[in-house]
Amino acid sequence: MTSKKATGTLTVGNIIKVASVRFRDREAIYCALTERRFTYGEVNRRTNSLANGLLGLGAKKKQVCAFLLHNRAEIVETYFALAKIGVLGIPLNYRLAPGEMAELMNFCDAEYLIFEPAFTDTVAGIKGDLKKVKTFLCTGEDVPEFAQSYEDLLAKSDDTEPDVEVSEEDNQYLNLTSGTTGLPKAYLLTQYNNAAAGPLMAMAHDLTEDDVILTVFPVFGRVGFAWSAMAMMVGARNVLCQVGQTSMLTLIPQEKVTITNWVPTIASIVFSQPNYKDCDFSSLRGMVFAAAPFPPSLQERVKRELCPNIYEFYGLQESGILTQIKPRDKDRKPGSVGLPHLGADVRVIDAQGKDCPPGEIGEIIGRGCAVTTGYFKNEERTREMFKNGWFHTGDLGYFDDEGFLFLSGRMKDMIISGGQNVFAAEVEDVIISHEAVLDCAVIGLPDEKWGEAVTAVVMKDPNTDVSEDDLIEYARNKIAHFKAPKRIIFTDAIPRTPTGKVTKYVLVEQYGKKE
Repeated sequence: MTSKKATGTLTVGNIIKVASVRFRDREAIYCALTERRFTYGEVNRRTNSLANGLLGLGAKKKQVCAFLLHNRAEIVETYFALAKIGVLGIPLNYRLAPGEMAELMNFCDAEYLIFEPAFTDTVAGIKGDLKKVKTFLCTGEDVPEFAQSYEDLLAKSDDTEPDVEVSEEDNQYLNLTSGTTGLPKAYLLTQYNNAAAGPLMAMAHDLTEDDVILTVFPVFGRVGFAWSAMAMMVGARNVLCQVGQTSMLTLIPQEKVTITNWVPTIASIVFSQPNYKDCDFSSLRGMVFAAAPFPPSLQERVKRELCPNIYEFYGLQESGILTQIKPRDKDRKPGSVGLPHLGADVRVIDAQGKDCPPGEIGEIIGRGCAVTTGYFKNEERTREMFKNGWFHTGDLGYFDDEGFLFLSGRMKDMIISGGQNVFAAEVEDVIISHEAVLDCAVIGLPDEKWGEAVTAVVMKDPNTDVSEDDLIEYARNKIAHFKAPKRIIFTDAIPRTPTGKVTKYVLVEQYGKKE
């Protein structure tokens, strides 16, 4: 019998369409940046108005629209509006240099740009360098002369469902890699990638319509958008907030937040604040961590002082979630990032491509419904990352006897010092376990004697006093002497991408020149 495709199609636009019926008058979004609240019905109507407004401006399926927005209601509306009409989105990282933004928009053939007044000067500065962008939309009231008003477009556009046929095979948006080795690369995510992955991620974190989500991950990134989509799927309330916004901690008791996704660095920064204990965290039923090493000592402090239930997941931006761990398992295996996620296959392989036995370190590879279909205009990169149908993460790890995955660092993050292999992640786990250390990154710097000298760049707690010799001795007492840092560099901040990954090339460039 010939197999046939189901009559329905799994698309991102359908998420908000269905939510507006199921949860019509429930609050969907609280935008902390603008202090506005929107119901599910309002979000869908505004989304439809934006979609139809863009069609009226000449937008067509498969064209490209970039957007430059903070965590605010309009960024959620933009994602869903573009998804409904099949226009490919490019969520721009606002931390990039203006020239880098222009380069990415030109590379991706963007013809439309949606931005907020906070970025007017940035957009005005690169406007002349944009090869194809002719239509500019600005949110809010302070709209520059070269742009059209986002709100005016919504007000004059039809708020019914747009008449565009979109399938799950269509690309939804171009996401950007975290950029830990230079300018980010664009990779494609289909409607299916995000619509199928969302329910699985929601289930993994036990989300229900009773939840209130605090979204602090940048929504221009895949994780931030995922939480916005998951909220829509289950009828939860989504509180959108910027990392570092002064109201971040006060929002938890104010909005009765039940779950939030942080990178470990956020927890370290919170603990460095003198008044964090004045905040009421009792509404939290769970905290989710991802994107960076999460030392057991920091985990224990989070459980003790913020929330007793910790979830963690692992995966690259391009792969989506590959493994996930729930609180009951995190308590007994704090160093693990969990078991394979529903919808994903995960393996650990050796240099010959054979599966490693439990306990043996190898490269982590995966496949699943959330994995990108490839890199935009970059067949070479696609071939490099995909082999025999498996996505090669470049991360090192191992499974234990129960099938739980443990990370051991990056393949390219290995330091060869005096002929010995040193995994940076192992040294980082030791250094950050010191009570005076808030954050650290271990790199290899050129050295005449050792070839590469293991070097720890450390952000210490300002309320403590620890010396370079103290930390070196601390490490030497916990790991082999050849693995211990030869040098400690103190800094006020560790450079990281918005998803929490250390941009080590920045540190190597900065401190390598001083050798």
